[in-house]
Amino acid sequence: MLSPERLALPDYEYLAQRHVLTYMEDAVCQLLENREDISQYGIARFFTEYFNSVCQGTHILFREFSFVQATPHNRVSFLRAFWRCFRTVGKNGDLLTMKEYHCLLQLLCPDFPLELTQKAARIVLMDDAMDCLMSFSDFLFAFQIQFYYSEFLDSVAAIYENLLSGKNPNTVIVPTSSSGQHRQRPALGEAGMLEGVEASLFYQCLENLCDRHKYSCPPPALVKEALSNVQRLTFYGFLMALSKHHGINQALGALPDKGDLMHDPAMDEELERLLLPFFRLAQVPGLVNSVTASPEASCLPSRTPPRVGSPWRPLHHSRKVDGESDGSTEETDESET
Repeated sequence: MLSPERLALPDYEYLAQRHVLTYMEDAVCQLLENREDISQYGIARFFTEYFNSVCQGTHILFREFSFVQATPHNRVSFLRAFWRCFRTVGKNGDLLTMKEYHCLLQLLCPDFPLELTQKAARIVLMDDAMDCLMSFSDFLFAFQIQFYYSEFLDSVAAIYENLLSGKNPNTVIVPTSSSGQHRQRPALGEAGMLEGVEASLFYQCLENLCDRHKYSCPPPALVKEALSNVQRLTFYGFLMALSKHHGINQALGALPDKGDLMHDPAMDEELERLLLPFFRLAQVPGLVNSVTASPEASCLPSRTPPRVGSPWRPLHHSRKVDGESDGSTEETDESET
């Protein structure tokens, strides 16, 4: 059934808004790369599988970063995949460093840039050293803001530096590599670093930026709400406020609320289904005891349970990463069953 939003927009405008051309181009490229295999079961089935994966959000798994960040839907899908694949890190209470979180990101996107991970970690760590440990939830919500609103935040960083240095805040901002957030702190003296900028003036600049920004921005009303209780703020204080704001997380729609972050009934049910044969095998009377009690048991090599393979792997998933993360199999297995 067509949504009211679809009916309210002209065809071409709706297609552009949903980045349909991006997915069509990618599907055709995948089709050409795998045409010999696809010929065995038909082009129609390939396109069905491809766009089903786009709807399910599994189309970004193991893809290059340029594709992962290409559309808002891709970014939301990647955030959701990262959460679902590695939420056990938070469930177990493990604390990881920035480099360890970056390794997890690279399991889903091999060329994921280190700079983005560093920026997300800086939101959490503030003035602490970059090798400090972070909880999964703290990193995830900071990473969500940094990854999804990346281009917007680069412009915000430039505005912040202009305000600190006393420049005209109404100047059109053109972010450069030297004005991005990868700089740990603007070198503008201790007073500027500690006191930050006036919140009301900062918000006025952000409101103007949202009006003309072609990339995704947080809803201005929610940004204003996040800044309503402070008179002055620092740049990373602003990012921390965004990452902890319940309304902004809901508006983005990629992650559940923090209280529900460790709960994913659908994924738990799928894992239980996959592991059930092993649990049944372990409960066979005498099977485990007879093996462990035998004299030869100590000589047996340790064996890991065989991986439960998916009966179908869509061809648009790159083959060269078949040996990637164990965590990623949770997402792909669910989407393919």
